[in-house]
Amino acid sequence: MFEGKGITKALAAGLLAGLICLPVSAQAWRAWNRHEVLPVSEGVWEVVNRVGSGAQDYWCGIGDFAIRQLRSQATQRIYIWQGIGPSVHRPGRKSVQFSLSPPPGSDTSPRLSLSVKIRGDNLNAATARNYCYDRIEDWRFRFK
Repeated sequence: MFEGKGITKALAAGLLAGLICLPVSAQAWRAWNRHEVLPVSEGVWEVVNRVGSGAQDYWCGIGDFAIRQLRSQATQRIYIWQGIGPSVHRPGRKSVQFSLSPPPGSDTSPRLSLSVKIRGDNLNAATARNYCYDRIEDWRFRFK
């Protein structure tokens, strides 16, 4: 009778110790377009791609994150910290890293085309988030 309780306690302690030792993976925040946004370092986040992702999808993800999660103002500038490349958190996938402050030594002058390749390229949060609504047609016709 007492042996069963000892085994139960030992199993519970072992399970708890095992859970504590597991690496904690970063919690992903999902943008309106279902792209994951994950922290990379202090003030830097990555937007992880999905199949068929384009520049507007990355900007939508970070714009939505900045406004809804960080509660940034619509006029807050969002900067590409690191252009498209391997994801830090999702091996085998691509991501773009963004920040609310410009990367040191980068060119932050306005550009005429939408890109996720140039470090320092930037948009305000409202413009970035508006790219979420450019693809509403894709959602509607996806099920036909």
